[in-house]
Amino acid sequence: MTAPAPIVYPTDLDGWRAFVAERPEAAISRVADVDARLGRADEDGLDAAARLDLWNDADLALRQATSEVYLLSEAHPDASVRGAAEERVQQLETLASGRLLDPALFAPFAAVDTDEGRGPLDDEQRRLLDEVLRDFRRGGVDLPEAERARVRALTERETELSLEFSRNLRESRREIRVAPEAVAGLPQDFIDEHPPGDDGLVVLTTDYPDLMPVREYATDRATRTAIVAAYNDLAWPENDAVLAELLALRQELATLLGYGSWADYETETRMIGRGAGATGGGARIAEFLARLDEVSAAAADAEYPVLLARLREDEPEASEVTVADLFYLLGALRRERHDVDAQLVRSYFTFDRVLPGVLATTGRLLDVEYVPVDVPTWHADVHSYDVVRQGEVLGRIHLDLHPREGKYNHAACFGIAPGITGRVVPEAALLCNFSRGLMTHDEVTTFFHEFGHLVHDILGGRQRFARFSGVATEWDFVEAPSQLLEEWAWDAEVLATFTAGPDGEPIPADLVEKMAVADRFGRALEVRRQLGHANVSYHLHVDRPADLQAATEHWYRVTSPVQPLPGLHPYAGFGHLTGYGACYYTYQWSLVIARDLLSGFGGDLMDPEAATRYRREILEPGGSRDAGDLVEAFLGRPFAFDAYRAWLTGA
Repeated sequence: MTAPAPIVYPTDLDGWRAFVAERPEAAISRVADVDARLGRADEDGLDAAARLDLWNDADLALRQATSEVYLLSEAHPDASVRGAAEERVQQLETLASGRLLDPALFAPFAAVDTDEGRGPLDDEQRRLLDEVLRDFRRGGVDLPEAERARVRALTERETELSLEFSRNLRESRREIRVAPEAVAGLPQDFIDEHPPGDDGLVVLTTDYPDLMPVREYATDRATRTAIVAAYNDLAWPENDAVLAELLALRQELATLLGYGSWADYETETRMIGRGAGATGGGARIAEFLARLDEVSAAAADAEYPVLLARLREDEPEASEVTVADLFYLLGALRRERHDVDAQLVRSYFTFDRVLPGVLATTGRLLDVEYVPVDVPTWHADVHSYDVVRQGEVLGRIHLDLHPREGKYNHAACFGIAPGITGRVVPEAALLCNFSRGLMTHDEVTTFFHEFGHLVHDILGGRQRFARFSGVATEWDFVEAPSQLLEEWAWDAEVLATFTAGPDGEPIPADLVEKMAVADRFGRALEVRRQLGHANVSYHLHVDRPADLQAATEHWYRVTSPVQPLPGLHPYAGFGHLTGYGACYYTYQWSLVIARDLLSGFGGDLMDPEAATRYRREILEPGGSRDAGDLVEAFLGRPFAFDAYRAWLTGA
């Protein structure tokens, strides 16, 4: 049998236009063939296994085609290709949701949902059957015809609005202009790269390579406030009406499908909602957020006065610390209290060393090599690699790591091809917005985080069914492996392998230790900041307030002592409101698990035995087993809250 080959991408604009037209059409044709065969399943005498194999064929075609065009809608440099790709995403997702409303497709699987029908199936086939049946029920297949039609219309509109929300955010880029003296405190290389224009002013943008250094280093509070204010109004007012309609639509859809709220609907398939039924999972989010509130409140209340006192050294009349002050003040305190100068730290991290460093570290950890491949991609910035072990290609990755106009403007992993053993090589991409020169340590940590998703997608991409391939676990577990990999960005021995200061020496181990000690201060305030995001995500969906601005500002104000900038509209640029919906709690839920997973390494992050167990028990199974079972297999016990509590308190 011929080994499967990675995707071959076009080399010119006409080729890309054909790519976004023809590959979805081929997938749609394949799905139509499968559905016709499923419709004749009884007539043709197809057994349960054959029916599941057919479903898998259609699932694979839909998932790959949708992933391909979704990536291009967020990354291709040509606006016409992005637009055409976005239209195809809408078309493919409409097809996928519509299939779950089709009683004729449901019948072949309902018919085998018996003791006799399940008998010939193995465990993995039974798992797939259970999830297919659940998808049909959640899709609305058992509703009366008129209600099914309404579900279809709502689902199509939900996809359309989510794409519009993301497009508005992707295309939203703001600038501020400040006097040259207003960038005091910024690194000299940053100042050199931002000379005054003809009007004598310096242009700063909301792109990450400007935003992150300004909010961390600028000593001028007005400059920090202006850039953060501009960032907090991204995609506003465009996304105001979009989000309002999206929230109302999701509630109507949840109600039609028999759920109390969109949060109940979303959590049914997550760890937090296991066994909760159609009206219980959302309440568990509230319970978890209350637990986070309880465990972090005292520590945050102790940290905040220290921040305010430090702010008043610069601004004697300051009455509160805002989100525009937080990162600057933490940096100042780390420098003054712990001798950790963020600009000195930054001088050790050049992009052209960090990239191979991340590859070398994860390659050693996971027993793989990254072999550069010279292949066409969507942009010249993209670095492509085959992921190889003992001469066998396990998958292909693409790293698109710098900002440009029209590109996705955060940091994320995008699956492209779901890996199927013997059929499809798993393929995925990172879209990030890192500096091309010196990187902050936060950027390095983000790189490790996103790379955690990438290797999960590839190593988990040797599956029998597309449904379980790659990052296909419960959605509130999916961040745990990437949050765990952040730890390698704090390990002195790891960092020594790829950092270099002005004289070529690696970052000193004692400086890394000081960084770790300094990082403990402000940890509770960061949890409160994340709790604020989770509260906004949850309450906008459950409460559905008439005034989105007032409600969002309220939840940020009451969650953290560090206050939001008043009168702004951060919800309009809160990209996770589409993909994560009501479930931004996921990040802290996953962090609880990640802190516990860390204990499995016994203090040695490069321990080969622990790394092998982690790879085999957590990453390689993909979604073929429940996340709780994966964690228990690695740790030898169910995950617990203790490690997270100790991390939060600095113990």
